[in-house]
Amino acid sequence: MATQDGSEEVIMETEAKSKEAEPLGECAEKGEAEALSDAGNATTQDSSISNGDNIDEKQEMVDLKIIWNKIKYDLKIPVDSTGAKLKESIHSLTGLPPAMQKVMYKGLLPEDKTLREIKITNGAKIMVVGSTINDVLAVNTPKEVIQQEVKAEENKKEPLCRQKQHRKVLDKGKPDDVMPSVKGTKERLPTVPLSGMYNKSGGKVRLTFKLEQDQLWIGTKERTEKVPMGSIKNVVSEPIEGHEDYSMMAFQLGPTEASQYWVYWVPAQFVDAIKDTVLGKWQYF
Repeated sequence: MATQDGSEEVIMETEAKSKEAEPLGECAEKGEAEALSDAGNATTQDSSISNGDNIDEKQEMVDLKIIWNKIKYDLKIPVDSTGAKLKESIHSLTGLPPAMQKVMYKGLLPEDKTLREIKITNGAKIMVVGSTINDVLAVNTPKEVIQQEVKAEENKKEPLCRQKQHRKVLDKGKPDDVMPSVKGTKERLPTVPLSGMYNKSGGKVRLTFKLEQDQLWIGTKERTEKVPMGSIKNVVSEPIEGHEDYSMMAFQLGPTEASQYWVYWVPAQFVDAIKDTVLGKWQYF
């Protein structure tokens, strides 16, 4: 209701405007709160998606089958990783230190080349040979003891090639198809089996060194024995008198002399390589 000077009307209009403004203020506050809530939700989603692995996701990956100690592992790794990086990943999977690994893929895997350069593709099987430090310590101690005992026993005896048990084989003479020998030299193992030799019964025998499986295959006409190299406790050898470019050699497969597997007419140039390979000093070629 207006007064003569209009003052009451002005007051009512002011109150009305104030009441009309209140809902706008509430909406503004509500809108601001919703905006802040949306921002918080967006931050939460981003943090759950970004976990630091996006770098590898952008790279081309390759799925591999790692086989070690008869156990298969699945490994996904960038195809541009080097052989050295692959060894580190294998270490994470198996606990086998890189320095103790022999990684095989169509031969010994080079550490300085990438998987792409080596042409490794999805589903490739990677063979790993090697023992953990604890395994090496557990195996080496009894080996060293047996080696010392065998050496002491050898010193007490006459030369091996003069003993009756060996003479019956050596007296047959050198096999016609034995591999050629080179006296006074040392060579790495050939890529083919060593053949043409005799065993203790006078039968033909061949030796195949399966490095990727850590096995020595002893083959005869009747069968092939696949012997884990870690189970061979010692290797002894002696040049054959009158034929010093060849040796007789025994693989210690057990704790006694009866466990020795004898091979005759081993070419002299391969004797050291055989010992180093079987006893753990690998020969790469």
